[in-house]
Amino acid sequence: MKCEEFETKMPDLLTGDLPAGDKAACDAHAADCAACRGRLQSVGEIWTKLGALPMQKPSPAVRERFYTMLESYQEGLRAEKPEPAPRRTPFFAIGGSWARRPAFQLAAALVLVAVGLGAGYVLSRAGGRTSRLAGEVESMRQTLAASLISRPSPADRIQGVNTSARLKQPDAGTLEMLLQTLDTDPNLNVRLAAVDALYLFSSQPGVKEGIVASLAKQTSPTLQVALIDLLVEIREKRAGEALKALVGSASSAPEVRKRAEQGIKELGL
Repeated sequence: MKCEEFETKMPDLLTGDLPAGDKAACDAHAADCAACRGRLQSVGEIWTKLGALPMQKPSPAVRERFYTMLESYQEGLRAEKPEPAPRRTPFFAIGGSWARRPAFQLAAALVLVAVGLGAGYVLSRAGGRTSRLAGEVESMRQTLAASLISRPSPADRIQGVNTSARLKQPDAGTLEMLLQTLDTDPNLNVRLAAVDALYLFSSQPGVKEGIVASLAKQTSPTLQVALIDLLVEIREKRAGEALKALVGSASSAPEVRKRAEQGIKELGL
């Protein structure tokens, strides 16, 4: 077994989905190859850490609802008129003179500062660990996506494209891989999946240019229409020449020619 073949089988080896024969071959290769053995150990550690991530994250709206509730509460306090304190012991008399003494106010302020500093320290430490783990997961996803896209099965390649679409910050290699998949993959469904993924990364450097260049290479009417829709959606006016070429080409399907004409109008070309 070569190192390249071992790397393509690594995801299934980690998940336990590899057939017994292939697993034995991978184990034998890892025993002989220090580089692949180290890579397997490193990726395996990241794979294990995936279980430490929370399955669900609070919605961004939670913070907004919290501050809205807090603001409403504070407004209610400001609007509320002070009421006479109940006849209870001085310690529990809210609003009593003890609470207005400078010594008490200073002590209370120091307590709040200490609590704030302690909470900030804990949260910063936790945030740092979460950030490092998120970076490792991102790297793992990019490796997994590249491995899946290189497989012979169209279903695996679609899964690889979908995995790359979940990346927050894809590197240049991942973007190039998606553009190459769009241009050269023999399966139409895989190429359509690449169109959807590239839409998410259309603001990344070189992506729009790659999509425009790909439109001129495609021969499938379905894919041509999908790319036209994408270019119109991202308002890419540099696609004008490619759209006009489709309109003027006798080999263009009627639906492609019609959609290209609409695209030219929508982009104001």
